[in-house]
Amino acid sequence: MKFMKMHAKGFTLIELMIAVAIVGILAAMAIPLYQSYVVKSQLNRAVGELANYKAAFEVQISNAGPVTDTDLGYVPSNLVVNGLGNVGAANSDGTGHIQVTIGGNSHPDIAGVVLRMERSATGIWQCVIDRSVSVRWAEAYTPNGCSVI
Repeated sequence: MKFMKMHAKGFTLIELMIAVAIVGILAAMAIPLYQSYVVKSQLNRAVGELANYKAAFEVQISNAGPVTDTDLGYVPSNLVVNGLGNVGAANSDGTGHIQVTIGGNSHPDIAGVVLRMERSATGIWQCVIDRSVSVRWAEAYTPNGCSVI
């Protein structure tokens, strides 16, 4: 009779530990990147939502009318904190702004950041972000076309 060697099938403990270590390293790199993408997408969404009110703001300015939330058709996003006043403000010289504070269901890194669309007297709009409240702000969060103060 010949004795046959039985070969075990499956992974050894060392192979499993190496696989777990590799997955851990990949997760350690991927989670911060994912969080950054979440923050960027929320800011871009808020900028887009705020920009939608520029046309209604222009109508109110051209008619020399008030710029209330009702006049703008403003509907708060779940990414902003509802303030006590109107989101829009117009000045007699044609300048003005539409402004919201990020909060609500937003990422904690951008909670408290003030997002503002500023209108010059010549009708040029500019996106401005006041990040002074956010202690975890990263320059990578800045949406294209926006300036940070």
